[in-house]
Amino acid sequence: MSAIERIPEPRSPAPLPLIGADRAALAAWMAREGEPPFRARQILAWVHQRGVVDCAQMTDLGLALRARLADAAVVARLPVVAHERDADGTEKWLFQVDPQNAVETVVIPDEDRRTLCVSTQAGCVLHCAFCATGAQGFSRNLTSAEIAGQLWQIWHAAPPRTPLRPIHNVVFMGMGEPLANYAALSPVLRLLTDDCAYGFSKWRVTVSTAGLVPMIDRLAAEHDVALAVSLHAARDDLRDRLVPINRIHPLDDLVGAMRRYAGRHPDREVLVEYVMLDGVNDTPADARDLVRRLAGIPIKVNLIPFNSFPGSPFARSPAAVIEAFQRRLIDSGIRTLVRRPRGEAIAAACGQLAGRVANRLPERHRFTGTGVSA
Repeated sequence: MSAIERIPEPRSPAPLPLIGADRAALAAWMAREGEPPFRARQILAWVHQRGVVDCAQMTDLGLALRARLADAAVVARLPVVAHERDADGTEKWLFQVDPQNAVETVVIPDEDRRTLCVSTQAGCVLHCAFCATGAQGFSRNLTSAEIAGQLWQIWHAAPPRTPLRPIHNVVFMGMGEPLANYAALSPVLRLLTDDCAYGFSKWRVTVSTAGLVPMIDRLAAEHDVALAVSLHAARDDLRDRLVPINRIHPLDDLVGAMRRYAGRHPDREVLVEYVMLDGVNDTPADARDLVRRLAGIPIKVNLIPFNSFPGSPFARSPAAVIEAFQRRLIDSGIRTLVRRPRGEAIAAACGQLAGRVANRLPERHRFTGTGVSA
């Protein structure tokens, strides 16, 4: 052997993220340990249904397996930095994900159910013009454990507000673009719908996107969840300004992806989110453009009264303008609702989440559709 040749050091296996590992990841770990795959189901139930992350307490596992699992697993509980509650019942949690970054998670009550709005990134690189998260800049993607950890923390550590289930719906509409962090998002979607973990119906999980066309197609192929598209304009020139990812994936491409998603999941409507900006996208012509653009797609439109944040140049459309816009869509056969603002007093409403983000991207950087470049 040459004097300069070196035998590579054996690489230690990566720690097993107990809160973020789906059934396939746990089963793969069990296979390497010579254990049967059903052990994965047992661990999922302990962690997500019972809230137990101390391996020593998983009493239907053998003592030797519990010891090996404790040695291999890492449990990343998210420290709670702040918890606020609005008079309308909306709650906002600020979770520390690392020394520089904290993300916000919102619980929205509505009669007999509660919806959890989850963050997937610390900040957002898409920089939509009307969104406080994009104005903060972008630091990093969250891990699967950090994404699932928001639900785990509120489900198990926070006092439930209902006698049966603390959370009824999960929407990925918090900080960040979920499909730009698909590798971490995908295992969490599997956890949510796994009967051994949370057991959510496929109707109660929604992924929102500003329009990453290739990832919409991948989501359609790999998961059966609801899709929400942050559209906000029906003309490319206006959407280029409001949602800059449109310069990479213009409306024709995005609407095509929406059609394909609906075709792959024919029992679903695509949810279209449309923030109402005074004098910007709320005219009768804008409504007519939207009807023409979305013709033939099974959709539901949510009109979102703009929620202001410091430094924003936009204002909310007047209530009468929103009502007239809604009526034009309904008269054209499009099911259209106006989202009631919730959590405004604690800056927890749609578009207001900012958290604490260590922006690591200089202004010259932009999102290319597959990553970040100068």
